[in-house]
Amino acid sequence: MKACIYLDESGDLGWNFNHPYRQGGSSRYLTIACVITPSDDNKRPKKIIKKLYEKFDWPTNQEKKWAHMSQEEKLEFAEKAKNLRTNHPQIRYMSITVRKQNVQEHIRLDPNKLYNYMISKLLLNEMAKYEEVTFIPDPRSIKVKSGNSLPDYLQTQLWFEKQTSTKLNYLPISSDQSLNLQFADMLSGCIQSHFEDTNSITFNLLRDCISYKNLFF
Repeated sequence: MKACIYLDESGDLGWNFNHPYRQGGSSRYLTIACVITPSDDNKRPKKIIKKLYEKFDWPTNQEKKWAHMSQEEKLEFAEKAKNLRTNHPQIRYMSITVRKQNVQEHIRLDPNKLYNYMISKLLLNEMAKYEEVTFIPDPRSIKVKSGNSLPDYLQTQLWFEKQTSTKLNYLPISSDQSLNLQFADMLSGCIQSHFEDTNSITFNLLRDCISYKNLFF
């Protein structure tokens, strides 16, 4: 079996908690979320995003981000994402959220290691189920200081720790070029809003559709 994993995050990797978030301070939470599809069934999430662009007349020459969506638009996404998961259970939503204020000081010195650990804790068991996985994150230079890149780290964990022969393909794409990544962005935004802003309306609609984990809570 082959799968595609589209991944994006909400929040930041800053550690300034002396000021409110969005007023000079860092986010108190970081959420990483993904949508997982069989490789031959990866068109369904993007169709939802395309329909949202059409319904709300969003400009197609710029990406629509969760932070800039109205409550009506967010609810429409949540309803459609819920229906997709209900009607097509082979498509999965997964996320992991860290409460950053509880992260130990020595871990904060290299936040990329935290990011890599979060992704491994979120996805390794899922990746191990497949013969081949195409991992598609929104591009960012995530490297641990040892010099091992994120895909190398994940591939090593799959082969040696999980003892699988899973082949991992790493294909970062800018989210403005991928409607499936925009789906992952909206999913992560929905979950982050629940934790960061205690705005849980859309999260409550999707709660039973998401396999979500928490760290340092």
